[in-house]
Amino acid sequence: MIQFVTETGSTNADLAARQRAGEFLVEGDWLVADRQTAGRGRHGREWFDGLGNFMGSTLVHARPGDPAFPSLALAAGLALQQVIAVHVPAALLKWPNDVMAGTAKLAGILLERQGDAVLVGIGVNLVSAPQIPDRLTAALADFATAPDRDTFAASLARQFDIEIERWRNFGIAPIVARWLAAAHPQGTLLSVGEPGEEPLNGVFAGLTDDGALLLRLADGGTRAIHAGEVRFADPDR
Repeated sequence: MIQFVTETGSTNADLAARQRAGEFLVEGDWLVADRQTAGRGRHGREWFDGLGNFMGSTLVHARPGDPAFPSLALAAGLALQQVIAVHVPAALLKWPNDVMAGTAKLAGILLERQGDAVLVGIGVNLVSAPQIPDRLTAALADFATAPDRDTFAASLARQFDIEIERWRNFGIAPIVARWLAAAHPQGTLLSVGEPGEEPLNGVFAGLTDDGALLLRLADGGTRAIHAGEVRFADPDR
């Protein structure tokens, strides 16, 4: 079921509040908003809420034998990239949670653990993209006719269900392989570091077996990155 609401603070926050209040949230159901007044990205950044874009959340419950929860980011990314690629064939994944058109961000995913579940919030620039001083953004409408928001929501919900079943039934290894095939190529220059930190620069060298980013450094060593802000690096720096 997809529940559509005209306006809310944050679809992730709404699902979290409902779960804390004792409501059992059905896995596979979605909450989708026309507008968000308090949407959040990583580090609490404001989540752009342009009317006509997709802003929605769902939830995945832990089950015995599930792969490690952090690998959900890869499965969610695959679902999102495949739905976007119908409209923007060149759409690529960037670790851990973005879908890109070249170096411009089209969509992002926010995963938040709550008890024995993970809330999965997704934002997609369907018809418009925010203007952000320090990064490039794009909308699907920049490349083709943007899909209707409700139609996009239904396609994403179906593909997300498929990817979660694959994640559960076949484990992380095929997810990692398919994620790599849908991502920017190995050798891409990357910069890793949280805001205010000195960035760690290197080249994309794939993923570990559990889905961490592998960064090859200038000294020839390789670093496994399990969390952090990842950007495409300036080749002239």
